[in-house]
Parts: sequence; C-alpha cells; structure tokens
Amino acid sequence: MRAVIALAAALGSLLLGGCLLRLGGQQPLRARGWEEEAGVAAVTPKVVRALRSPLTPLPHTENRYGLAARRTTLNKNGIYQFEQASKCKAIQDNILSSSIKKKRYSEDYYLHIVTKLQNCTWIRKPEESTKFRSELASCCDAVHNFIASQNNSPLGSNMSYEVDSKKTILITEDIFKMLPVSSPLSVYPFKNCAVVGNGGILKNSSCGAEIDSSDFVFRYNKLNEKKTEFLENIAAYGDAFLLLPAFSFRSNTATSFKVYHTLKEFKATQRAIFFHPSYLKSLAQFWRTKGVKAYRLSSGFMITSAALELCENVKLYGFWPFSKSIEKMPISHHYYDNQLPKPGFHAMPKEYNQILQLHGKGILKLQFGKCESD
Repeated sequence: MRAVIALAAALGSLLLGGCLLRLGGQQPLRARGWEEEAGVAAVTPKVVRALRSPLTPLPHTENRYGLAARRTTLNKNGIYQFEQASKCKAIQDNILSSSIKKKRYSEDYYLHIVTKLQNCTWIRKPEESTKFRSELASCCDAVHNFIASQNNSPLGSNMSYEVDSKKTILITEDIFKMLPVSSPLSVYPFKNCAVVGNGGILKNSSCGAEIDSSDFVFRYNKLNEKKTEFLENIAAYGDAFLLLPAFSFRSNTATSFKVYHTLKEFKATQRAIFFHPSYLKSLAQFWRTKGVKAYRLSSGFMITSAALELCENVKLYGFWPFSKSIEKMPISHHYYDNQLPKPGFHAMPKEYNQILQLHGKGILKLQFGKCESD
C-alpha cells in the first residue's frame, strides 16, 4: 500500500500543511464491501411486478390458498423495498435541493439528513462514477496536473501561486531538480482508495484494518515540530509520498523545500512532492460552479476530488464536520485536537453537502460511523 499524507498543521519552522500517499497490494477491498448488494435502490416497478409471481413452481399438492399466501408475502416484500427506494431517492433529492438554495442550514439539519441517509443501502454506480470522473478530468486533469512535475513546470518558467496568485516563483534549476519528471500518480487507475480525513469521529472507529487493506490510502496527520520526531513519525508510513503546499502561499515555499531537503539528507524512504497550483485553481473553479465558494477548498476536499479521478472505488473515513455524533455525543473537531478552523476560510457545510450527494449517487462511499471490526 502506498499513501499520501496531508499534514494538517504546521511543523513550526519545519512544515506547513501537506499530505502523504502510499500504494499497496492489489487485493480488492471486499470485507466491508465497496459494492453492496443492489438491495432496495435497485428495485424498479418492473422488478416489483416480477415479485408478484412465485420464484419457483409450486408443488402440485399446494392449494390455491397457499399460492395466495406466497404471493402476498412476496408482494409485501416488493412494496416495502420499493417504498424504501422511494424514501432514499427523496433524501437524495432533498440534499440536491439544499445545495442549490442560499439558506444556511444548521448542524442539526445535516445530522438529520445523515441519519436518514445512512439507513439507505449504498450501491456503487459505475456509470455515474465514469461520468463524474470525465467531468473532473476535462476541467482539472489530476492524472497529469495534480502534482508539480518537470513536464508541467518547465525550467525557467514563472509559476503563479495558488492563493497568492499575483505572486510568482521562478522555476530555477534547483527547484526543477526537486520535481519528478512526470507525475508519480500517472500509473492510475488505482483499484480501491481510502481517503482518511482528520475528523474526531475517526477515534475508536475500528476502521484501521479496513483502511489499510485498500490499494491506495490518502491520510491526514499532524506532526510535531522537532526534526527528529518528524522523521520518526513519517517512518511509520514506509515508502510514501509527502504532499506539500509549496506553491499555494509564498510563505509555505521555504518550509516545504526544507522538508524536501531534510528527507533527502537523512535518506528517508518517504519522498516529498508538491501540489501544482494551477490544478488547485482549476479545481476551485470547478466546485465554485457547483456552489462551493470559499477562500480556499479544504485539503480533504482537494484530495477527495483527486482520488475520484485517480481511483475506481473511493471510500471516505473521518469526514465529520460536526461537534456531535448522531447519538448526540460530543466529538472533537480533529482526532488529535479540538482546534476549530478559521471562520470563513473553508465552506465546510457546502463541501459536506457535495460529498453527501456523491455518496447518494454511488460515486463514492462515505463511512458514517464505526466499522465492523479493526
């Protein structure tokens, strides 16, 4: 497994936020199921009509009353499944409707929606995934543009920063040598990808084994300030990529480059790579057209978007922007602390609404609570 780890908090003078990737084996994640049984959402009126007849021929000894009883049972099951499918469709329509309206919704409103949505059987819909992947690729092309490389960042060119867009950085020979020749993620598509957020709901979730059995893991983490502790912490991720925002803010550049040189100096197996600012700008514009307007997209939303292009199956863990669980139990903002984000910096409700829509459409799967076992 290879992972990309996004470091969610600053490492003092050593590191600002970033991400780390790790790629693993090719065994498909089936234990908890990327693809559930078709279940209620696959029931159509045509299927319901079929359920009104016995599935197998009745014995000749069965009388007409027994036949009527079997038909009644099958009919009730079909009606129940059809009603459940209709309810789940209504929930999805409600999520879509709320994303269009300008009204701000409360935390309790979203928790109410999530409570209903998690009771609907999730079904992967390959046609929807393909359609959305194509839409993302046409605007952003994560395969070639997500990571800064020598192919998309020519020597001697001036690169504009993602957020400090009026400022540029010259791609000197020293910087050019830091970049991979081409994107290390161009060997896509990866089969099963887990995107691990930093929500407090991840604590005691028993999702570790399920996450680690994925082919590719995108993780988020907070590391300590000291260089030795930093190296010890990331050593646990083995042969991984450390994705850094060197070209997002000018103030991030020197820190990110220092991380690159630190890994190289100590011959660490992890490798530092950098977000490409043009990709992040294109991605922000893509989501702006869908109503997600903020100072900057959250790292989790960026990585989720890239994973939808790079992976056949995407499952999200630790994405929970609420202060309490469905059972009304308090939850810390992060699994490692309860520090809240700057007000107005991210459009978390809008982002989460989009994630719920993608879940409902079968494009990605969102883990709402605990996994079955660790």
